[in-house]
Amino acid sequence: MTQTKSQLESSERFKPKASRRDFLGIAAAWSAIAAFVMAMLGAFRLPMPSVFPESNSQSKLGKPNRFLEGSATYFPKQNLWLSRSQEGFHAISSVCTHLGCIVERDGEGEFSCPCHGSKFDRAGNVAGGPAPKGLVWVDLSISPEGWLVADTLKETKQGTYLKV
Repeated sequence: MTQTKSQLESSERFKPKASRRDFLGIAAAWSAIAAFVMAMLGAFRLPMPSVFPESNSQSKLGKPNRFLEGSATYFPKQNLWLSRSQEGFHAISSVCTHLGCIVERDGEGEFSCPCHGSKFDRAGNVAGGPAPKGLVWVDLSISPEGWLVADTLKETKQGTYLKV
């Protein structure tokens, strides 16, 4: 059996071996394709929020008997002041209506913004400074277990008290 010249040239034995350069080129191409696919998966997921702020707007503050008449208790996690008076309970947000700073309460029960100088009276009304409106009164309710619950996303009319 004799082989012709064209059969010898097409034989695997005479083909050039794959070089390192060929391997690196193929690896680079597949890496680029994989990076593009991962970037597209991230881009398609981007418009969907991963955290929903409405999910945790209600907070239990404590049992009503825990708060003495005439007291004011600050809840830093909820950014609000809970007060108890003869009229009942009310909660005022400690977020300034000017630029969202956290207001401080002095010994007389008045609020002031340490950043921009807004002043608010005991009821949260603007007494001075750049704030466009008074502090927000937060909705209060009683849970079935008897706890005071503040809903920080629900604003209530100023002067609304929860009687217990």
